[in-house]
Amino acid sequence: MFHLWIVSSALKSENPIKEPFFIFQVNPYKLMLKPQCGISSKKTGPAGPDDTTARVNLPLSVSIVALNEEDRIGRTLASIQDIASEIVVVDAHSSDRTCEIAAAYGASVFQEAWKGHVAQKNCALDKCAQPWILALDCDEVVDDELRRSIIQAVTHGNAAGYILNRKTFYLGKILNHAWQPDLKLRLVNAARNPRWGGYDPHDVLMVEGETRRLQGSLIHYSYRDLSDHMQRMVKYAHITAQSYHQNGKQFRLYKLLLNPVASFVKKYFLRCGFRDGFLGLTTAACSLIYVFMKYYFLWEISHRENLLHLKKKESGIGRRP
Repeated sequence: MFHLWIVSSALKSENPIKEPFFIFQVNPYKLMLKPQCGISSKKTGPAGPDDTTARVNLPLSVSIVALNEEDRIGRTLASIQDIASEIVVVDAHSSDRTCEIAAAYGASVFQEAWKGHVAQKNCALDKCAQPWILALDCDEVVDDELRRSIIQAVTHGNAAGYILNRKTFYLGKILNHAWQPDLKLRLVNAARNPRWGGYDPHDVLMVEGETRRLQGSLIHYSYRDLSDHMQRMVKYAHITAQSYHQNGKQFRLYKLLLNPVASFVKKYFLRCGFRDGFLGLTTAACSLIYVFMKYYFLWEISHRENLLHLKKKESGIGRRP
């Protein structure tokens, strides 16, 4: 179906149009000429039904890494496009329309091979040119209260960084107790040497100096459904176990037995996940399974290495004259 767009001088742009004109479009993402991966567009993205907020033009870069996120990245960029002077997206060669959608929102898109969560996010950080950097994932959306807090912090703040609270939208509902609080350092002063650290995939943003907390929430549209949650739990448990092993962390049986139960108790009882009803129970049970899997996979890696070492040792003994 064709759409009729009317553009007038009321629109905020670098070159206001003095006389109205008409553009016929098939796809609302193609309001501009179709952008290609690696090309930056300085125009704003597609206007949505609530796109009535004037641009603030903060000295702010938004840093994002992406891989096949066409169904989510547009919502994330729409929540910050009117406050960011620069959007940097490092894309790991997506096979869908992620690059096209990002460029339509004015992002500078760089395609690079995937190097791991920490390394990839540091690459995106290094490409940011503004005095302040807001680091986001493709499934995170800045709500209105947080947006106002970010404007205030960038305009008048003097801290090295600001901590945001993230709330998860899970199976159709925002969870107010499960996975709460979920505090993340995401807004940082570029002059205070911000760097990503931690273990893949659980990266942590660090900065030199004082940090403060902002009001508002970062809405986390993390899991599309329960099946997606389960698949990613297995994937992330594997990655975490590999990171533990590479950093010299040893398998301990008591952690395999006790830590999963402790995770459930913490999520469901101590953090009041039960107040989110059945979904709170679901998230606590998933946390138990995830913690068990990451320690099981750590044992699996260590066990395989021990067997390989034993075989090499036996083979060496058999070759002696």
